[in-house]
Amino acid sequence: MEFGIDSFVSTTWTPASKAGDAKRMARLLEEIEAAEKAGLDVFAIGEHHREEYLASSPAVILAAAAARTKDIRLASAVTVLSSDDPVRVFQQFATLDLISNGRAEIIVGRGSFIESYPLFGFDLSHYDELFTEKLDLLLTIRDNVNVKWSGKHRAALTGQGVYPRPVQNPLPVRIGVGGTPASFVRAGLMGLPLVVAIIGGEPHRFRPLIDLYRRAGAEAGHPPEKLSVGVHAVGFLADTAEEAADIYWPGYERTFSKIGRERGWGPTTRAQYDALRGPTGALMIGGPNEIIAKARHVDEALGGVDRLTLLLQGAELPHEAALHSIELLGNKVKPAVNGGTA
Repeated sequence: MEFGIDSFVSTTWTPASKAGDAKRMARLLEEIEAAEKAGLDVFAIGEHHREEYLASSPAVILAAAAARTKDIRLASAVTVLSSDDPVRVFQQFATLDLISNGRAEIIVGRGSFIESYPLFGFDLSHYDELFTEKLDLLLTIRDNVNVKWSGKHRAALTGQGVYPRPVQNPLPVRIGVGGTPASFVRAGLMGLPLVVAIIGGEPHRFRPLIDLYRRAGAEAGHPPEKLSVGVHAVGFLADTAEEAADIYWPGYERTFSKIGRERGWGPTTRAQYDALRGPTGALMIGGPNEIIAKARHVDEALGGVDRLTLLLQGAELPHEAALHSIELLGNKVKPAVNGGTA
């Protein structure tokens, strides 16, 4: 199993104190370097267009990280393809692939927030249609230097060349999904690797959807090794489970309470948080032993997981605590889960 870190680059700084954003970005690059040093496989940056996050341009951040690392894979988590131009997305990540010498990945999705749609002039009533069409164009560009393509939401391409071309052929593209069955089926039919966002409830509840993905892929003629499953989970490690829970709680409470108010959910409570940290809950928050056990549980419950990435979320998370969490994930959890010794 591959292990990695996801980040939306959350910040505590208000618009009145933007000097803090530069400090947060510098610390993010330190976290990516620490992830490579700890032997983690991937670091991914998720695109958001909200005041509490700095990651509106993941490819730019990842390019800066590429110049400071040698081995770790660098991905988006996710690129909101529906509100972007697939030509530019391909060009940006092909450029990243050249800078990193073949370490770039694109994880595409429709996004769990909608700010990018009005920001870039797209109609939310076309939410699914936009993604379907633009994914088709992105994959067409990936497979062809000169592109002939037409659709409803973008001007046609009549044989123009799309440059530069990446080191990797093909450039890896994964689909990020939530809980919509049609999204799992689409990924399976296309034979694309899957990344499942599991941020609440119990992971085993996603097994029927993952079975649907694998069945659709098999019926479409794709070999099992192409139907890779990754899991994106909220996570954090400290030396003990209690310490991890206490350090992570303030940022978790702030983030999910804000989202809850926007979406009409009830308040986020410590009791709910502690329940989700339990042996079968979605949160990967604990000491190394707890996370080793939970990673094994998720792997078994979902019928085999090839990658697990933890979202270091919460603006209140101290930088040194984040670095230590990364170190524990790479030096303790990864080798133990993969059959070695911590």
